[in-house]
Amino acid sequence: MTLSGKTAIITGSNSGIGLGIARELARAGADVALNSFTDSEEDHALADGIAKEFGVSARYIQADMSKGEQCRKLIAKAGICDILINNAGIQHVAPIEEFPVDKWDAIIAINMSSAFHTTAAALPGMRARGWGRVINIASAHGLTASPYKSAYVAAKHGIVGMTKTVALETAEEAITANAICPGYVLTPLVEAQIPDTMKEYDMTREEVIKNVMLTRQPSREFATVEQIGGTATFLCSDAAAQITGTTISIDGGWTAL
Repeated sequence: MTLSGKTAIITGSNSGIGLGIARELARAGADVALNSFTDSEEDHALADGIAKEFGVSARYIQADMSKGEQCRKLIAKAGICDILINNAGIQHVAPIEEFPVDKWDAIIAINMSSAFHTTAAALPGMRARGWGRVINIASAHGLTASPYKSAYVAAKHGIVGMTKTVALETAEEAITANAICPGYVLTPLVEAQIPDTMKEYDMTREEVIKNVMLTRQPSREFATVEQIGGTATFLCSDAAAQITGTTISIDGGWTAL
């Protein structure tokens, strides 16, 4: 399975799931454009490291995914977008009557509206080149819900619905649109929460993971960024050419409950 000659843009990709996907696409031969709202030496070094490790073209493009105009400029700056991975996202937890309006607006903008803007900007080029892949990183919360996460759940359900619409609008072309729905993934952000949780509950690392963090994930194991990246790579392959408008859960059985 090779993606040589294809260019992928991955939003929110200077860490965690986005970076994991970028690395797996580069491993398969795709040129990649990393993105986040920061613009540091470390960001550009990540792209340089991927280029050297996998022998592909890799660069970092700063763009704030909370702003529609910057979302569209990201696609324009990249020049070519054969593969679009809409991954950028943030979270906030609060009861709905106490949910800060600015947090609601930011989550909807970054987690959902950004994907509308990038997809709208990328599709004309995909159509012109006769090939394209749109992969939206949704969540188990795009298929089910939890209390106190109204904005996140609304945005991820919205992403799933938009994925289906894009798939229908491109159904007769060599363009597919799908959503990956991860459960809990072991990212640096999650890893950093484990020590404090161990102290709070007076538990071992293993107890915290199985009995606190992964209570809703029947496998009691985190998904990995490499697994999500591998799934994205598969969706870009010829083997997945007739997979469109659907969701793929990587959640250890969460949504089977």
